[in-house]
Amino acid sequence: MKQRKSRTAFAVSIDNRGYPASLELHKIYRVVPDDAAAADGDIRLVDESGEDYLYSADRFVEIEPPQTVRRSLLHARKAA
Repeated sequence: MKQRKSRTAFAVSIDNRGYPASLELHKIYRVVPDDAAAADGDIRLVDESGEDYLYSADRFVEIEPPQTVRRSLLHARKAA
């Protein structure tokens, strides 16, 4: 099984219908690598609960934030 890069990935929510308490529209979320989920068309990410859950990947767009934003996002995660 092919492993995803160890670099932390991020995705922006573009559809939170049915999950308004779990997903904030247009928010950046940290993606947790999960090849089995991706093969099924899903994405695993840390949602508003602070836990990682599976969602349909078409609700998100993966992004590559600028280095300054990446550092800020990773720092915010450690501070929480």
